[in-house]
Amino acid sequence: ARALAIDPQILLMDEPFGALDALTRGFLQDEVERIWESRRKTVILITHSIEEALLLSDRIVMMGRGPQARVAQVLDVPFPRPRHRESLDQHPAYHDLKAAMELHLSQETRAVEAARVR
Repeated sequence: ARALAIDPQILLMDEPFGALDALTRGFLQDEVERIWESRRKTVILITHSIEEALLLSDRIVMMGRGPQARVAQVLDVPFPRPRHRESLDQHPAYHDLKAAMELHLSQETRAVEAARVR
């Protein structure tokens, strides 16, 4: 609420729901969606949750591993708004997007493991 009080043009949210229980996380995700609908501000959401990214994002930017992290892939999310978590996985593109994200994460994990072996 304090972040919105100054009416920023861009709102940066770094893992805002990571430490919450599932019920509270879902409620607050819905609140972010509602706030976005009413204010139409740019929100940059950093998350490690594939499902959360697919629910809340219009565009997903997947990063490569650090320390010199880079943009590895950008995915446009075609789901219409408002979105409903209960039916999101029924959209034809949902499983393809989720699979692309899982593939990227597994490739990054393998690269990290290979670097440790050296």
